[in-house]
This record gives sequence, structure tokens and C-alpha cells, in this order.
Amino acid sequence: MTTPTESETPAAYVETHRDELADLTLSLLAVDTANPPGDTREIVDLIEQYLDPYPAAIERVAVDPAKPNLLVRLPGERNETILYNGHTDTVPYDAAAWSHDPLGERVDDRLYGRGATDMKGPLAAMLFAITAFVETETTPATDLLFAFVSDEEVGGDAGLPALVDDDLLEADACVIGEPTCEAGRHSVTVADRGSIWLTLAASGASAHGSRPMLGENAIDRLYEAVRTLRERFGTRALEVPRELEPIIEDSVEYYAPTMGAEAARELFASPSINLGTIAGGDAINSVPQSARAEIDIRATAGVQTSDVLSDIRRCVADCEGIAIADASWSVGTAEAIDDPFVEAVASSAESVAGGRIYRRSATGGGDAKRLRNAGIPTVEFAFGTDTVHAVDEYVPVDALVDNALVYVGLPSAFTEARGDSAR
Repeated sequence: MTTPTESETPAAYVETHRDELADLTLSLLAVDTANPPGDTREIVDLIEQYLDPYPAAIERVAVDPAKPNLLVRLPGERNETILYNGHTDTVPYDAAAWSHDPLGERVDDRLYGRGATDMKGPLAAMLFAITAFVETETTPATDLLFAFVSDEEVGGDAGLPALVDDDLLEADACVIGEPTCEAGRHSVTVADRGSIWLTLAASGASAHGSRPMLGENAIDRLYEAVRTLRERFGTRALEVPRELEPIIEDSVEYYAPTMGAEAARELFASPSINLGTIAGGDAINSVPQSARAEIDIRATAGVQTSDVLSDIRRCVADCEGIAIADASWSVGTAEAIDDPFVEAVASSAESVAGGRIYRRSATGGGDAKRLRNAGIPTVEFAFGTDTVHAVDEYVPVDALVDNALVYVGLPSAFTEARGDSAR
């Protein structure tokens, strides 16, 4: 530990030690945690070594020995807890396609590497928030709990789900360090969409490809069923609770520059339907006797996807030769736009970025949904770049610093937003 200068604050510490934060990020990037296979033992060892000099309680939790999770606790002044969540795994990469080292390279004020923006950069900023509190001998306004988890990129059960299922994450609110900013627009993600994943199976009658009228083409039947679903549900107006309308309006404004205002509004006004896979048939000169398709349907938070699925089942029953072979679904979740923690994250981000922070919905769903369903108010926030999962993924050092500034400011901002209710 270094000796803090007189009256040095955690925020000032972050500002004056930006190169140390950059070096920490590079050390995380240097560990290959591509998932699959998603082995996170080395990076968890590295984080434990980094935190070893600090008076933080550290616990390693692993249901899969190759995919450990790390819980770090730092006590605060008040009897409430903020959970900081970040994942240590990344998507795979093709090193030959990169012009920079995918395991970390600094070029001027940019750090390149797989996970630079999603999300080893934000994870480093969370670690540095611990550093800033300890090095300045500052007690945070609330207890802090950090969950550095594995297996996120493939939606596996070894990471956050294992911690939730074992009741290891007791917190009053959570921020997930997923990047939520792009093309100069900054946002806090306060909602996600519900999903229905369908597998449709079509049956037909085989015949020679030169005499298709003697058979029943299962692929044709399947595609006709998908067309029917799109006609009946793709333009159906969703009944969204009134309290979610401000989130939808912010979401439309946020996404409009990249997809157009009309498409952005359609995304939340009606279900989206994507034909993800289709397969069937044995040969080009045969009428296919069977076929299968996987369909991804999404609906805005507040919509009861189980009701939508019931309507879909009735629709499929009207399609000759079509059956639902498998179906899974989730309901979208949301935080109130005026929730104290939403306000704390947004106001902290606004003070750092100096511009508007949209309170928006994600287009999909992820760990935030699981945490909200476990009773923990959750948002996603991190400054970053548009290079998530892309070749030559990078993060500017300024974004790392800004993330750390938001994360160190959250405990005080949260207690201020809640007033005296948590005393």
C-alpha cells in the first residue's frame, strides 16, 4: 500500500494513477479466458494475488474446478450492500485476423485485446475501485461485494447462476460492468426483454424430386408456419405497462441512430421474430419428409411471455404437419426509472461523462434478469467502445478511468439517493 497524500479521495487516486489501472487491465488481458473452453483459474489466481495486500475478505467458489468464481467483500459505513458483478471469460478470437495482440497491447491511449471492453476493462475498473478505497484509507459509504464470475459468455451454470442458487449474493443493488455506451451515446441498462425459444418440427411425405406434387414438402410446411407466425405476431401491438413507457422512449432514442427511429420503436412495440436455424431433407432430388427450425421471439419487459406462448401454441396447431418439439421462455424484467440505484448510477455517470445518460432496455437478456428475479435491483453500466466481440477490440484508457470514477462514486451516490431510509 502507498501512503495517501493529504485529503486524497478515491476519485483523485483514480485520476492520478491511470497508468496503474491501464497496467492492471493489460495483465487481465494477457490471460486467455476464451469460452469455450472458459478456463478461468489463472485469471482468478491473478486477481487473488492482486488483492492479497488489501484488507478485503476473499472467497473462491467453484462448482466446476476449471471455472472458479471470486467473491470479494469490503466493509462500509452503512448496513447496506452494493454488488459489483463482472465476468472473467471472453468469447473466442482468431489471432490471425487481428492487427494487434489479442492478449493485450497498448497503442497510445488505447488498450487492445479480447475482452478489453467486454469486460476485462470494466472488471479492472472495479478492482481499481477497491484499490482506491484502500490506498486512500477511505471507508465506502456502503458495504461492497464484488462477484467476479466465470462462464458468462456461453450462458453456463458455473458462474453467476451457481452463486445465486447457493444464496451467496445478498445485496441491496447491483451494477454489472457490461458496456452500455456506443458511438458517443451513454446509457444505463435498466430493463431487458423476455424471450421465447421455439423448436418447430415439420413432417411431410417423401417423393422423388422430379415429381414433387406426389409428396408433401416438410421444409415448405415449416417455412409457411414461420410466415404465419410473423403475420400473426410480428406486427401485434404489445400491451406494455404504462410505467415502462419512459424506458421505452429512452430506448427508442438510444437505438434510433443505429437502426432508424421506426425500427427502434417497432423493436419494443411488437415481438421480434428471428428464424435462427432451419434444417431438413436428405438430398436435392428428394422431397423432404422432415424438417426442424429454431425461432427466437423477444418481447418487451412487462409483457407476459407465457400468454404469448399460449397464443403461439394455438397458432401452430392450425399449421398442418407442424408441432412444437421444444419451447423455453423467460419474462422481461425492469427497474423503475426513478429507482434510487438507477438514479445513483445515472447521476454518477452524468457527472463523469458530462452528457445525457439514457435509461434504456437491453434488446436481449442476461445476468441482470437472473439477479432481478432473485430480488436484487440490477442495472448494467460501463463506458466502452463499439468493438464488443469484434476483431481488434479495444478500450481507451479514458474509459477505464471514467468507469473507475463511477464505481468509486456509487456508494455515496446511492446513500444520497436513498436519503435516510437505510440508516
